[in-house]
Amino acid sequence: MLGRLISDLFRNLTAGEGKSSPQAARPALENPLAEYYFNNAGRLINKWHHYFDIYHRHFSRFRGRSPVVVEIGVFHGGSLQMWHHYFGPGTRVVGIDIDPRCRKFEDKATTILIGDQRDRRFLAELRGIVPHVDIVIDDGGHTMAQQITTFEELYPHVQPDGVYLCEDIHTSLMPEYGGGYRREGTFLEYSKALVDRLYGWYSRDLTVLTVDEFTRATYALHFYDSVLVIEKRPKDPPQVSMTGTPSF
Repeated sequence: MLGRLISDLFRNLTAGEGKSSPQAARPALENPLAEYYFNNAGRLINKWHHYFDIYHRHFSRFRGRSPVVVEIGVFHGGSLQMWHHYFGPGTRVVGIDIDPRCRKFEDKATTILIGDQRDRRFLAELRGIVPHVDIVIDDGGHTMAQQITTFEELYPHVQPDGVYLCEDIHTSLMPEYGGGYRREGTFLEYSKALVDRLYGWYSRDLTVLTVDEFTRATYALHFYDSVLVIEKRPKDPPQVSMTGTPSF
């Protein structure tokens, strides 16, 4: 599934929409992830260039803190190496893929689990095998069922100060992935509804919207081109007050 998405996207990019060389659209290399990627001599990595700013913006606080990172979609294993390099010694990376050949990438700091991200039983097993997760990166099959199921099963499992990132959500606009513009049941439409749940504190109609665990656990949702990042942080009910002297 990932291979089909990659081939489709690269075919579109090279079919008259600006046939630029890989050098042409490189972001500035003050970003350590971009610098690693564009100097990569290790295993194959495939990424949209604008993702690196998003990654660094939300992941930089975990550098040097030995995080546990779950990446769904191993591909050729290059991103596993990239995350170890970026986060530093002590990092634990768990790669999830349906291709059993990916087991070859397992080492002392990397766990590879083979399974289908649409399978809730498999994801439940994952939670048991990996009880502590700081970051989830969903770069798997990119279908609507896969993205929604993975979010529902793994987001509650992420640590209270962790990050959940789903990428390539432009597939929500692509019929071959179950998408379509404003089509009901896409991950994009599903995630738009998460904004309402973030604001559950202020609902006046508790029959349609109330405070739930997502409201209590979520600090912010960040929508980018093709990427949704959700930051977790335990929240108490919002408080408001006034200070200072009245002017009239």
